[in-house]
Amino acid sequence: MLMRHPSSSVQFAYQPPFGPTLQDTGVQFSVFSRSATAMRLLLYNKVTDREPAEIIEFDRERDRWGDVWSLNVPGIDKGQLYHFQASGPWDPDHGHRFDSSARLIDPYSHALAGEFQKSKDGVIRPPKCVVVDDDFDWDGDRHIRRDISESIIYEMHVRGFTKSRTAKVEAPGSYLGVIEKIPYLQSLGVTAVELMPVHEFPIKDIYGNKLERPNYWGYDPMAFFAPHRGYAHDKTPGAQVNEFKEMVKALHRAGIEVILDVVFNHTCEGNEQGPTLSFKGLENQVYYILSQGKHYCNYSGCGNTINGNHPVVREMIFHCLRHWVHNYHIDGFRFDLASILSRDRSGNLVPNPPMVEWIAEDPLLADTKIIAEAWDAAGAYQVGSFGNHRWAEWNGRYRDDVRGFWRGDDGTLGALATRLAGSSDLYEHAGRPPFCSINFITSHDGFTMNDMVSYKDKHNEANGEGNCDGDNHNISDNYGVEGPTRRKGINSVRTRQIKNMLSTLMLSQGVPMLVSGDEVRRTQKGNNNAYCQDNELSWFNWRLVEKNADMLRFVQTLIWFRRNQPTVRRRTYLTGLPIDGRMIPDVSWYAPDGKHLEWDQVELAKIAYIAAPSRLDDSEGLGRDIVMMFNSTGQVRSFKMPEVGRGMRWNLFIDTAADSPEDIYPDVDGPMPTSGRVIKMPHHSLKVYVSQSVIP
Repeated sequence: MLMRHPSSSVQFAYQPPFGPTLQDTGVQFSVFSRSATAMRLLLYNKVTDREPAEIIEFDRERDRWGDVWSLNVPGIDKGQLYHFQASGPWDPDHGHRFDSSARLIDPYSHALAGEFQKSKDGVIRPPKCVVVDDDFDWDGDRHIRRDISESIIYEMHVRGFTKSRTAKVEAPGSYLGVIEKIPYLQSLGVTAVELMPVHEFPIKDIYGNKLERPNYWGYDPMAFFAPHRGYAHDKTPGAQVNEFKEMVKALHRAGIEVILDVVFNHTCEGNEQGPTLSFKGLENQVYYILSQGKHYCNYSGCGNTINGNHPVVREMIFHCLRHWVHNYHIDGFRFDLASILSRDRSGNLVPNPPMVEWIAEDPLLADTKIIAEAWDAAGAYQVGSFGNHRWAEWNGRYRDDVRGFWRGDDGTLGALATRLAGSSDLYEHAGRPPFCSINFITSHDGFTMNDMVSYKDKHNEANGEGNCDGDNHNISDNYGVEGPTRRKGINSVRTRQIKNMLSTLMLSQGVPMLVSGDEVRRTQKGNNNAYCQDNELSWFNWRLVEKNADMLRFVQTLIWFRRNQPTVRRRTYLTGLPIDGRMIPDVSWYAPDGKHLEWDQVELAKIAYIAAPSRLDDSEGLGRDIVMMFNSTGQVRSFKMPEVGRGMRWNLFIDTAADSPEDIYPDVDGPMPTSGRVIKMPHHSLKVYVSQSVIP
């Protein structure tokens, strides 16, 4: 007889073998260093202390086990501040950069406190590590486990989301500030937030001075296991740990998953001229990919490259991912410059890289979403070929083809169709489904949606780099005037184009990603590389929620439709073949006159007929047929409903050329087209009709 035991209320916690471990009588400290000749633990009483209150020497005979230095310190507890300090060879020509005076951040530290302190003696004093107690009342919280095919991702910056005074929150720019804005996220309808980097990165420079160009985005990691102290409302050392967990728990209660943007491709230690803060001073030749034993390979574009396929580093990354998943209940990861994970210990791209496969197969990560930015800064571009079906990818081809079509670029007619249908050209050959494609038109890196239709060229002068930074290939247009204008005609086409692209995004097969603020036309004034703009230029302006309420309503309706309409979020590819039980193909393409489309036509005008699936799980609801009419020409065009839709009753859902509220119908009850009559389509516009009856 099988016995069912009551569920335990104890939450699963993951304890990596390195870093600080709380014990009944004190703390065990463990750190890897193969080449160190001596190791010391520096203990501090206060964050502001410049010198340690106590220095404890590791005994080389008793406290070293293989390449691991491990020491138990009785009488200390959570909240203890510390650094490591290692002696060893200074031999840069052979990869060794030990500095016995350097205070080193523990690579496995769970939290940091304070800032870099000003130095007159040449010694760098980085933020101090904090011993953390991972106990937390999760109140039964678990991962949401929503299938990625059902996801609508919202990329956002924790600080920028609520830092502006317009946010009117009690804890601006913090994890707790995000909690205050959860009702807005719920009203928008997104299913997941993808947080730009929240692991530790420098706020000040190594001399304790304010950074000349603040690292607002956070793509400059300093401690992978530690949530960023700068986003905590409470400045008590270690308070960021519980505040981050409170945010995750609150988002989960609202049905919103949390995905982290992680940067396992470089660190803030830079190249040969960079400081020794952690990895360099513990085992430089293991943690970084080196050339000729001394030069830092720079596949990241940031000075160095993490040696991700070295067994020790690979183990650290695994421990880190498990730490975030089981101690913070994170639902998934987006891997920045993930192609670096495909490089071996010499920097060569290799097939079936172990790091990529292990992440996909790790049993403790099985509930998570894993998303690759499948390129790096050294020319690797692996969109469509990164990993197996567990890996989804930021689809850069989708971004470029959708932008190009709506801008009116030649040769994009077929490309738009391929992207709309799920990018089978990229993923089907490897047996990967449509939801491996993370569809996006904008991201943090580049123009906002508003700026993409307002500027032809980047305007990054505020970054202080002579406008030489940022991508020059934006596939954007200003439609007559660079930047803001009062000309109604230009503003009208800009609004139309934003609606065209957002509609395409939400009605495409695959998984849509929306950038925070695009739903209310957030602008960066033409800056397409706002990495250092920790100010109103980058922060979410909450006045736009009211000012551009019509656009917000448009996006909310699109998201609602997508979440309730399985026709646009299939798990298998559209084939053009008849659907089981029906005599029409799952997708068919037509010219404006209703006849079958000739793919070599020059004119960027076409009709897509997407038929509802005939067999659905009960959880998916009932599907409707959809007709999408695209006119990306500069002239009015006449369209006819294709014969395949004859006999069905249609309602207008979207008309991007119409003013609100006639631009979108939340109840899908817009005007029905007159039988046999021509449908006029203004230039740069999209109409979407939805069948009135459900398809069983």
